[in-house]
Amino acid sequence: MSAADEKKPARPAAARRTPAKSQRRRSRELALQGLYEWLLSGADAASIDAHMREHEGFEKCDSVHFDALLRGCIEQATDIDAALARHVDRKTTELSPVEHGVLMIGVYELKHCIDIPYKVAINEAVELAKAFGGTDGHKYVNGVLDKTAADLRPLEVQAMRAARA
Repeated sequence: MSAADEKKPARPAAARRTPAKSQRRRSRELALQGLYEWLLSGADAASIDAHMREHEGFEKCDSVHFDALLRGCIEQATDIDAALARHVDRKTTELSPVEHGVLMIGVYELKHCIDIPYKVAINEAVELAKAFGGTDGHKYVNGVLDKTAADLRPLEVQAMRAARA
C-alpha cells in the first residue's frame, strides 16, 4: 500500500449499501418463505399467512401482491405444477422446495400478473433463486420459466423474440 492510498478516506457505509429492495421483491421473498413452509409442512394457508405477517419488515412489502402470490400459489398448486411439468426434468415433488417455490411464484406471475412483463417475472424468480436456492438453481429456474413463458404468454414472447431478430 502506498502512502497516497493510506490518505484516502474510507467510503462511508451508506455508499456501500445495496439499493433498497422494492415492495414487490419483499413480497416475493416472504411468499417464497411461506411456500417453503407449505411445501415442507403442508400447513394451511391461513396459518402460514398469519405466521409470515409476523416477520420483521412485513410492513415494507406490498401486502396485496404477497396475498396474491401466497394464496394463489397454494390454491392453484395443481394447475401451476401441471404448467411446470412440461418443462421440468423430474416430478415437481422431487424438486428442491426452494426451486419449486420459486417456480410456482414465476408461473403464478406469468399467468395472473399481466402488468408484469414476462422478462421481469422471470428475472425476479431468478433473483429469488440466487438469494435462497442452491448454487446453480437460478439457471434451472431461468430455463424452465423461459419455456413456460412461451406456453403462457406466447404473443408477448414471440413479439420480444421478433424484436431481437
